[in-house]
Amino acid sequence: MTPAAIASLSAKILDALGGVLGPAPVALHEPSFFGNEWLYLKQCLDSTFVSSVGEFVDRFENELAAYTGANYAVAVVNGTAALHIALQLAGVRAGDEVLVPTLTFIATANAVAYCGATPHFVDSDIRTFGVDPEKLRSYLDAQTEQRDGQCVNSSTGRPIRALVPVHTFGHPAAIEDLMAVARDFGLAVVEDAAESLGSFYRGKHTGTFGQLGALSFNGNKIITSGGGGAILTNDKELARRAKHLTTTAKRAHAWHYNHDQIGYNYRMPNLNAALGCAQLEQLPTMRAQKRALFDRYVQAFAGIEGVEIAAEPPECESNYWLQTLVLDADRASCRDVVLELSNTAGYMTRPVWGLLNSSEPYRHCPAMNLQSAEFLAHCLINIPSSAYLVGPRREQA
Repeated sequence: MTPAAIASLSAKILDALGGVLGPAPVALHEPSFFGNEWLYLKQCLDSTFVSSVGEFVDRFENELAAYTGANYAVAVVNGTAALHIALQLAGVRAGDEVLVPTLTFIATANAVAYCGATPHFVDSDIRTFGVDPEKLRSYLDAQTEQRDGQCVNSSTGRPIRALVPVHTFGHPAAIEDLMAVARDFGLAVVEDAAESLGSFYRGKHTGTFGQLGALSFNGNKIITSGGGGAILTNDKELARRAKHLTTTAKRAHAWHYNHDQIGYNYRMPNLNAALGCAQLEQLPTMRAQKRALFDRYVQAFAGIEGVEIAAEPPECESNYWLQTLVLDADRASCRDVVLELSNTAGYMTRPVWGLLNSSEPYRHCPAMNLQSAEFLAHCLINIPSSAYLVGPRREQA
C-alpha cells in the first residue's frame, strides 16, 4: 500500500472505532461490578476468613463446576498456577516436551518450564487462532516416532508428553480434532481455557474436553476475582490431588503439620473467591454484552474493505473476551499506523503477543513451521472489549 492509502484506511478504522466507543479514553478491557460484589466482600471481611479457608472458596468451586459442566473445579491463585498444576497432574516431568502454540500469552510456555519440561511450538489455524489440527498431525507424522508407547521427538530424543490447546481470545479451538490427534499420538491434553470462560464448542464448555483445563480470573478476563484461576477436571482423583498439591500437600489434621510431598501455596483466598462468586452471577449478562459489542463492531466495519472483526468458529459460541480486528494480507502494513493513531486518540489497542519462539527464554526450543502464526502476528489488532461498553459498569457502594 502507498503511504496515502495507509493513511486513508487507518483513518477509516479510527472513525469506525470512535463510532462504536464514543468519547475517549477507552481502555482495552476493564472489569464490571454491578452485582453483589460489595455485599459478598463485606460478608467475607465480617467472617474474618479472608485467606485460603472460607465458605466462598467452596461455593465458587461448586458454581464454576456447575456452569462449565465439569465434575470438579479447584480454585487457585491465578491461571498460570492452574496450568502448572494441571500439567504436573497430566504426567509432565522434567526432560519432557509439551506442544504449545507460539501464538499465546507467555504464561502457557512458562507453566511448561515450571515443570522442567521444554515447550515445543506449533502453528495456528488462520480461522480459529488456535492450534491447527491438520498441520499438527502432518508434523507429528514426520517428526515423531513411537517408542515403548511414548511419542518421541525424533530430533531430540525427548518424549512429547502433552498438548496444550489454547482457546485464543475466547474463541474455541478445533478441540475435537485436536483430541483425535492427541489420542493417535498418545498425548495428554491440558486445555488452556484462561480466556474462554463462557465459550462452548458444539454445546460443551471449553476446558472440559481434555484430562484437565485451566481458567483465569485476572482483572482483564470476562469475570474477575482480582487474581485467581481454576483447574477443571472430570476425574475425582485428579481433583483430589489438585487440591492437595495446591494446599502445600498438607495432610488433613486438626493441628499437626505433615506434608507428604513438595506442594504449592496456590490456593485461592476466600476474599478473592467472594468477588468471584459475585462476578459469576453476572457472567450471562456480561457474555451477552460482549456478543452485542461484537455485533456493533461488525456493523461499524462492514463498509471497510480488507478489514473484519474476528467471529466465533462454526458450531461454537464464543465469549468474545477480546474483540479482534483482522487485516487482510494486502493491508497488514496498516497495523502499526492504526495502533499509533488509536492509542494517541485514547482508544487502547494492542497487537497480538510476540510469538513465543522468538522470545528470549524460548528462542532455542523446538518448533514446527509457524507460517500461519507469523502471518496472524502481523494482521491482528485487539480493540476495546469491556462488557460495560454496551451495559452497566459498576455499582457504587
